[in-house]
Amino acid sequence: MAHTRSKREAALQRDDDSAVRGEVDQLSAVSVTKRRGTSTLKAKTVQHSRSGQRDFSRAAHHVRIIGGRWKRTSLSVLAVGGLRPTPDRVRETLFNWIEHLLPNLDAARGLDLFAGTGALGLELASRGAQRVTLVESNRQLLELLTQTKRRLASDQVDIIAGDALSVAARWLAASFEVIFVDPPFDSNLLAPAVAVAARLVSPGGVVYVESGAPVDDVLIAAAGLQAVRASRAGRAFFCLLRPVTA
Repeated sequence: MAHTRSKREAALQRDDDSAVRGEVDQLSAVSVTKRRGTSTLKAKTVQHSRSGQRDFSRAAHHVRIIGGRWKRTSLSVLAVGGLRPTPDRVRETLFNWIEHLLPNLDAARGLDLFAGTGALGLELASRGAQRVTLVESNRQLLELLTQTKRRLASDQVDIIAGDALSVAARWLAASFEVIFVDPPFDSNLLAPAVAVAARLVSPGGVVYVESGAPVDDVLIAAAGLQAVRASRAGRAFFCLLRPVTA
């Protein structure tokens, strides 16, 4: 009997060792379910593929591109602090605004300063923008954006690694018809990002701003912009700005 137990314990130990080895290289991710401004978090895992790249397809939460040639394409959402993808209904409202003000999106150049999942910038590219630049500083999100670009086989999307304000400061002659400013709500990046966007937006272009509180009218005016559309969804306040000279 003692010999039988010993063999059984050895087998169980081998199973445990296999289970531990199977957990190596797994990356924790989180599903964020927004309910009236609160979040329910559920732990999930993101596996590494045989090529060494992370497989984000099992991320617990996804958003989708809602229009254009990549309509219904799923975008994974990772557990990254401050990451808060713009909800589908807000993006639908936003792009109704944009397409009304800029009916010729085929010639538009877009800039997503805090790209995150890429939901805003990729939505613009999906709807035919000539060129879209995504700026992101988080390593995991950059890897995810790169995989998404490869999956979409998109030549019109550029991904730049770095701090949004530092990257934008290097652009002296750049000009964009559509700029997205959606920094983490708990950061102090909104005011400087709006000022940067005001410098980079073309005379007839638009700047989209999403924040946790209404954008101060003084801030908008100081940047030489004016609000042409504004709304709210849950905790998110969002507005569309244009240069005063437009």
